[in-house]
Amino acid sequence: MAQPRVIIIGAGPSGVRCAEALVAAGLRPTVIDENRRDGGQIYRRQPDNFTRPYAKLYGTEAASAQALHESFDALRDKIDYLPETLAWNIFDGHVHVVCNQRARSLPYDALVICSGATDRLMPVKGWHYAGTYSLGASQIALKAQACAIGRQIVFMGTGPLLYLVASQYVKAGAQVAAVLDTSPFMRRVAALPKLLARPKVLRNGLTLVMGLKRAGVSVLTGITPLEIKGSPETGVQGVVFHDARGRTQTLECDAVGMGYHLRPETQLADLARCAFRFDQETRQWLPEVGEDGRTSVPGVYLAGDGMRVLGADAAEIGGRLAAMAVLKDFKFDVPEDQLQRLRAEQASMERFRQGLVQAFPWPAEQAAQLPDDAIVCRCEAITAGELRHVVCDMGAREANRAKAFSRVGMGRCQGRYCGNAGAEVIAHAAGVPVEMVGRLRGQAPVKPLAIAVLEEKQ
Repeated sequence: MAQPRVIIIGAGPSGVRCAEALVAAGLRPTVIDENRRDGGQIYRRQPDNFTRPYAKLYGTEAASAQALHESFDALRDKIDYLPETLAWNIFDGHVHVVCNQRARSLPYDALVICSGATDRLMPVKGWHYAGTYSLGASQIALKAQACAIGRQIVFMGTGPLLYLVASQYVKAGAQVAAVLDTSPFMRRVAALPKLLARPKVLRNGLTLVMGLKRAGVSVLTGITPLEIKGSPETGVQGVVFHDARGRTQTLECDAVGMGYHLRPETQLADLARCAFRFDQETRQWLPEVGEDGRTSVPGVYLAGDGMRVLGADAAEIGGRLAAMAVLKDFKFDVPEDQLQRLRAEQASMERFRQGLVQAFPWPAEQAAQLPDDAIVCRCEAITAGELRHVVCDMGAREANRAKAFSRVGMGRCQGRYCGNAGAEVIAHAAGVPVEMVGRLRGQAPVKPLAIAVLEEKQ
């Protein structure tokens, strides 16, 4: 019997561990990686000519990053690795990819999508000024380009990544003016029983916060962002916010790193025709996933943060479980005790995830409070007022209808960065629950392709 053709999209923690488990079973999977090298976003490798030590680059995650990189290095001659390759469409049992302006389609019997997560962003007036970055972009600048996003930086948002990136900048010697967290401190206290499901991870998080304070960084919780001050000519000049007591404060800075935890990258799952469901806890649409990463589409599996955001070590477990699901579905022997152990580990991580959702909630109310002149969609420069106009005056109460009338979510990011907040603005203007707004439909290509791309003959 011929071996099944297995394609893995993504070479982050879940993709690497999935490939490792498949190779151990005697398969040779194809691994498609949009990045230049393995590691994903969380363990993004530095360029070959950079020599910063793991401890400085990855902090508390240094050992995990090094272990993953070494595992992938050991796999290189046992897999078909396609770096710097964009998977831009999935259709009719094929993954359509482009590399070096050459496009081709790859057939599969089993497809494991390990697409990871991206920043979840909530607009604030002035966030379109030069010098405003997502937390993920701030990390890329530091890890892959060895530079800071500014000379005096404010990190604003909520979630563990906020503190991790700020700590990485402090370790690199950058000047961090403040960390502004929208989540009230008492939310974390209330979430402690769930967060204690993973005491080591909780301890690492507390260590990051204490390290920032020891470095003299102001850490404020329960804030409400009002505006990023600046101009088209000068870029970012400061941040205005209400503190936990409701007092208006202003901080001078020339760069802002923003992020409200993470959201799964789901466009490829959408193109693969996977079913979605609305998650009330996080107020977003997520793919429906059964046991061990199986989706509603036979032969398509999800693993890691592209399924739901559990963190890097949980993504490694998810990758192994998805590989085992593939093996079982193609009649390979899978040790049941190992399967049960991984499922139990994942269950404890799910409880921790619920604690994070409780401790660092998505600030949906900020969307309702956005002034009409605040830009929601940076790609198309669509303001909150324009979006409210198509809802209230043109009857566009559904996400894709509002997109057609206003162009919100029609730009380069295809709603990755404005989709969640845009839905909240629409829901508030229409006076309906956000789930009734629906979600922006994924369309190929998931990212822009150059006009010069040529299709290879099969």
